Amino acid sequence: MSTQVTGGRRTIVVMAVVAVVCLAAGVLLSRLIVSPGKAAADAAPPTAGPITVPVESRVIANELVIRGDIGYDDPVALRVETGDLGGPAVVTGQVPVVGAEIGPASVALEIVGRPVIVLPGDLPTYRSLRAGVSGPDVRQLKAALGALGIDAGNPDSDAYDAATAAGVRALYQRVGYEPPSAGEELQDAVAAARDGVRAAQDALSAAQRELSGAAVGPLQSVLIGLDTAVTVAQATLDQEQGRCAAPTEDAPCSPIAVVEAQGTLAQAQAARAEAGNPADTGAERAAVASAQSQLAAAREDQTEAQAATLTPLPASEIVYVPSLPRRVDVVEATRGGTITGEFMSVSGATIQITGSATRADAELLTVGTVGSITLDDQELPVTVAAVKDATATPAAPDAQDEGEEPDEPNEPTGDRRTVIFTLGSLTPEQVLALQNTNVRVRVPVSSTQGEVLAVPLAALTAGPGGESRVELAGSGGEASSLVTVTTGLAADGYVEIAGSESPLVAGDLVVVGVAGTDDKAADAEADDE
Repeated sequence: MSTQVTGGRRTIVVMAVVAVVCLAAGVLLSRLIVSPGKAAADAAPPTAGPITVPVESRVIANELVIRGDIGYDDPVALRVETGDLGGPAVVTGQVPVVGAEIGPASVALEIVGRPVIVLPGDLPTYRSLRAGVSGPDVRQLKAALGALGIDAGNPDSDAYDAATAAGVRALYQRVGYEPPSAGEELQDAVAAARDGVRAAQDALSAAQRELSGAAVGPLQSVLIGLDTAVTVAQATLDQEQGRCAAPTEDAPCSPIAVVEAQGTLAQAQAARAEAGNPADTGAERAAVASAQSQLAAAREDQTEAQAATLTPLPASEIVYVPSLPRRVDVVEATRGGTITGEFMSVSGATIQITGSATRADAELLTVGTVGSITLDDQELPVTVAAVKDATATPAAPDAQDEGEEPDEPNEPTGDRRTVIFTLGSLTPEQVLALQNTNVRVRVPVSSTQGEVLAVPLAALTAGPGGESRVELAGSGGEASSLVTVTTGLAADGYVEIAGSESPLVAGDLVVVGVAGTDDKAADAEADDE
């Protein structure tokens, strides 16, 4: 009997356990199994609702972004005329290094032992200068020497004269080189001309002595003899005439003797009268005039010969650079090598940014407009210095920022402008970091000049008449309303609300979309409106 009771209890316990397990499994399965009705309900879209954003008070600014290369201002290529050297233009020294500064009276290079001197000037060297030449290049030389404090003669004269040659000698003494020489042949010509002048002076002196002697007249002894001859002839005539007036046997009258006595007197008187007249020095004077003419010609030859020996300025020893000092950017000459033409590129001492912009963008920029670049997370100000025509040069691919559109290739030259920016004061470290880099320049071209009411561009819709509207969200269960607005400047995805049909204030909610709707359907709905 007891055995039957124990077996019945075990059966009850087993059944109870099975019941509990089945109940738990049912609960779990009920959570995993979804009815078709519930699944359909879960798949249905959520109830549509507006997406709103608040009206903001913010500054809206438009800016241009221009790529630019960092460099130095006003680059100039230096060239030297080597045609007068008569041989190869071998570089023998004074080769500058990149970054060096050259100024007035600097030696840019040494060729065949002679300096190439730098002077300020816009007119390039195109000929050697020496005595007798004139022109604007001579006037430029005088102005350059005057700027150095060297007297080169009358600055208003364009003639290369002795004063100019003296100024050139002073220039070479300043740079530490011997002045250029005129050559031995010209020195020999000066010596020959000097001898010619001396011979002409001797000839003139001899002619003048002869003239002086001729102008003195007869000697006093000659005059006394002539006077005596007149007296004797007069006495002889008186004697013969006395005999004829009272002839005697011892002194008979002789008419012939009277006539002879009269002739002798007349001849003596004439000789005395001739001795008292001025001497005829025509021949002597002609000889003196001829000697003077020969001396003048000899002196002119000497002047020309001496002028030819004045210190010249060879074209191969001078180079003019507009505005000094300058920074050496590129040196194409090496010691021991030869050069022809350009040998160095120099620029100003001011760092600048050279960029390219479309004509439309460039028209928004004016000289003095301030922009900025970024260097090591620091904003550096830049200023528009010039906007000018230029050939379009598309930026290199590696110069583009990620996500930035590249420039249009093959763009017509007339559709682009070169924009020059200058930078403010930079530290030596900043100068070093910026050299030969490509940067992005941001230039504000329009701004609200203060905070204004603004909404996202997505909040704007067009009304039936093309007017701009925003949908003002309702509050407290009220429906939204459309408000006509007047827009202003737009930038960075926002637009200025310059005016509105109904007052708007910062914090008001405007609709920018509808949640839970298909984007295309929403776009179509917006177009229908």
